[in-house]
Amino acid sequence: MFSQLHPKLQKTLSKLNFNQATDIQAAAIPLVLSGQDLAASAETGSGKTAAYLLPILHQILENPSNQSGTRTLVLVPTRELARQVEKQFEQLAQFTSIKAGSLTGGASMQYQRAMLRKDPEVLIATPGRILDHIKGGATELDKLEYLVLDEADKMLDMGFSEDVTAITDSCSTKRQTLLFSATMNGHGLKQIMTQLLDKPQILKLNSFEDQQQQIRQQIIPADDLKHKEKLTHWLLSHEQYRKAIVFCNTKSQVDRLGGLLKYHKHETGTLHGNNSQELRNQIMMQFRDGKFKVLVASDVAARGIDIKDVDLVLNFDMAQNGDDYIHRVGRTGRAGESGLAISLISSREWNLMATIEKYLKTKFEKRLVKALIGSYTGPKQLKANGKAATKGKRNSGKNLTAREKKRLEKKLAKKQKAKQEPEDQMSSNKPKKKFGGVSEEGLAPLRKK
Repeated sequence: MFSQLHPKLQKTLSKLNFNQATDIQAAAIPLVLSGQDLAASAETGSGKTAAYLLPILHQILENPSNQSGTRTLVLVPTRELARQVEKQFEQLAQFTSIKAGSLTGGASMQYQRAMLRKDPEVLIATPGRILDHIKGGATELDKLEYLVLDEADKMLDMGFSEDVTAITDSCSTKRQTLLFSATMNGHGLKQIMTQLLDKPQILKLNSFEDQQQQIRQQIIPADDLKHKEKLTHWLLSHEQYRKAIVFCNTKSQVDRLGGLLKYHKHETGTLHGNNSQELRNQIMMQFRDGKFKVLVASDVAARGIDIKDVDLVLNFDMAQNGDDYIHRVGRTGRAGESGLAISLISSREWNLMATIEKYLKTKFEKRLVKALIGSYTGPKQLKANGKAATKGKRNSGKNLTAREKKRLEKKLAKKQKAKQEPEDQMSSNKPKKKFGGVSEEGLAPLRKK
């Protein structure tokens, strides 16, 4: 597979011990080299980044250009993923003169404009930041040859649809467009594919359904926030893992939980959107190098974390949708290794969890921690007898005790007897109204007079 690539790339792959192409690389590289537009999905950790970088680098090496301007644009949803793509580019292009630049939020606009003046062939950018540079006239994409949308579904989920459209309107119409993602079910993704890709080849490999075989997925019912915190401390103290990632839905919860775990002597780092880019890079480097074992993060870290040895993923808060769950859980069980994913589910999150189960066409394993069993253990199953019978359904009597059956029979017999009584008899049995001690019958003659 790699033998068709430029000798400089083969030299790099040999140094990196890339001897065997992954499934997505083997399928995608020939299609990219042929010049076709491509939409490809594969599980996280399957080698998607190299699947598009290698053939693009090959084409740039084979077809040098004397013209200035960006030749390749890689759009990514988050700074973390941009840094990951940039790092892999640096590895793959180390024996070439091809340069790349990164445009993400949190970095100096002035520094980025200076970088753009050096005319890098490849730009790796988040939509909002490169759009700022386009509007400011700092970069031109009219000579663009390759446009890559990496994790396009996440960009749409994050509300970048209009930005992506505005960016692509600035790009050359002669470009080759490649779309890579771990899932192909994101809202609006089909519309973007129709709008941006020209008769694309569609690849669906190594879906999450396949990856689930390597990941044990569990849920643990939890009463409230404090109960979740106790469960998290217990799990991190008793489970066997090399590295663990704990996901929260808010920045404040990341900081709160991170501080609590540090108090309980867990080696912990925190990562969320309020961290500066420099701090985020530092945290990821320390986690990658094993300076701490537990990373508490918001969804900003769900995509773009490519860390080896993550055996455990904890959802302190349940993911907001199925795709976010996939990308969280996809941090473990990578490259054929096994992993464990545990979600702590409160009563408010149970229906959300059930929706995600349905989306994934799977059933999570329910687990209880004996040392920390709370009052909430899942939805109560309504019994089919007495007052606890399902609302709106009459009891069939199959599960009643003998005493309850006898009482029900008497009640039904009484109702049946009342129906059979003549109306005049029923009326005669009614108590006579009295007025001042005199009955209605006694008043009748007086009324006549």
